[in-house]
Amino acid sequence: MTPSVSRMVAGRRQELAYPLRWYSIPNLWRYERPQRGRLREHWQLNVDLFGVATVQADHEIILVADAIMQAYGAKHDDYTIHINSRKLIDHLLKEKLELKEKEAHDTAKLIDRKSKMSADEFVAQAKEILEDSNQVAHLLEFLNSKTLSSLPSSLQSHPSVEELKALFRLLAESGVTDAVFDPSVMRGFDYYTDIVFEVYDNNPENNRSMFGGGRYDGLVAMFGVEPVPTVGFGMGDVTLQNFLEGHKLLPKLHPETDVVAILIGDVYEAAQKTLSDLRAKGLRLAVDSSGRKLDTQIKSVAKAGVRYAVFIGKDELEADKFKLRDLEKGEERALSVAELTATLLG
Repeated sequence: MTPSVSRMVAGRRQELAYPLRWYSIPNLWRYERPQRGRLREHWQLNVDLFGVATVQADHEIILVADAIMQAYGAKHDDYTIHINSRKLIDHLLKEKLELKEKEAHDTAKLIDRKSKMSADEFVAQAKEILEDSNQVAHLLEFLNSKTLSSLPSSLQSHPSVEELKALFRLLAESGVTDAVFDPSVMRGFDYYTDIVFEVYDNNPENNRSMFGGGRYDGLVAMFGVEPVPTVGFGMGDVTLQNFLEGHKLLPKLHPETDVVAILIGDVYEAAQKTLSDLRAKGLRLAVDSSGRKLDTQIKSVAKAGVRYAVFIGKDELEADKFKLRDLEKGEERALSVAELTATLLG
């Protein structure tokens, strides 16, 4: 979706007012083997901010991501925001380690896979790419840095480090207490250019990246117009569901139906006035006209999560009194239409 949104901005670049804040919730597909958290079809929230080149935009986008998590009832202990800089990575690989383009690309991809392999595996594969043992040592020194202050001294003065420090200060002042520096965060290789982030689930049974984003200043320009600085993120529904289930935050949804009318005998036509009266008084009423056995219909109402069932048969219509059963309490009363309404609407 990110290239699609960038193409839309490129097509109307001169007409739009900046800063431009857009979001979308498209239905997306991917051609790969389905696995936990990644299905071939999913829905995704995309949030993008166009037109701000400074770290304030990165701060705002991360605040949006954090606010969404908080709105779902998550606490900062439930998730961690891992932040890195692609500019810092590029500086390390191309200038400090003096890697050629292919070596730098292969090393970056290896870093991206780091969490999925053992330390020994990572070192072995790094040695296959980097022939110089000093390069491997410098790479490991960088990746073992858990804070910006623990980065190698040769990197401390790079502008990207100052930018990251400014971002962490802003986040702390905004009450985001779960943001950490993570030198292994890479994100996509095709368009991210600077600060990148991923939001991780802290549940030990699902300790993985749920969603993320970052800055991609060059993407709009790929469609033949002047560049527009941009930062954004995408949040998929599947990983979000896994997170909410794991932390018991998924709300229990209840049906909006107030009562199900169970028709006894061939009274569908004769019951219409009563059903209309109940609906006219504001009741959200469903009618079971299936003709199934009475106990089957009652079980069906209970299974659907509806609390009340009202029985309407020939005798009830003649008496203008209808048996209302509370399926939670097991209580049953004969009530008029007015009494039914008063009972169910409180």
